[in-house]
Amino acid sequence: MLQALGLGATALAVAGIAAPLLPTTPFLLVAVWAFARSSPRLEAWLRGHPRLGPPLRAWEERRAIPRGAKAVAVASLPLSGLMIHAAGAGLAVTIAAGLALACTGGWILTRPS
Repeated sequence: MLQALGLGATALAVAGIAAPLLPTTPFLLVAVWAFARSSPRLEAWLRGHPRLGPPLRAWEERRAIPRGAKAVAVASLPLSGLMIHAAGAGLAVTIAAGLALACTGGWILTRPS
């Protein structure tokens, strides 16, 4: 079960490399957590991967988010808010989502690069 979770999270992380609105690092963190408990071989592969390993190491060692990932994440937050509004969400939901997105952006910007 955990190995399947890790594989699914890895697939979403890989998709996130190409899709700017899909985050990569959170899915990598889920994948490495799941692999650490289910498959040491896949955990080692993920940590050693030339494209997927560096963001993991940066987060684990310094709680850092790469500058490019920060820029994409913060730029996508207003777009997410507009999509929520355009989907017809009520005023309270739109305001709550906007506040959550603003807090998320602030948190991302305060992490080291």
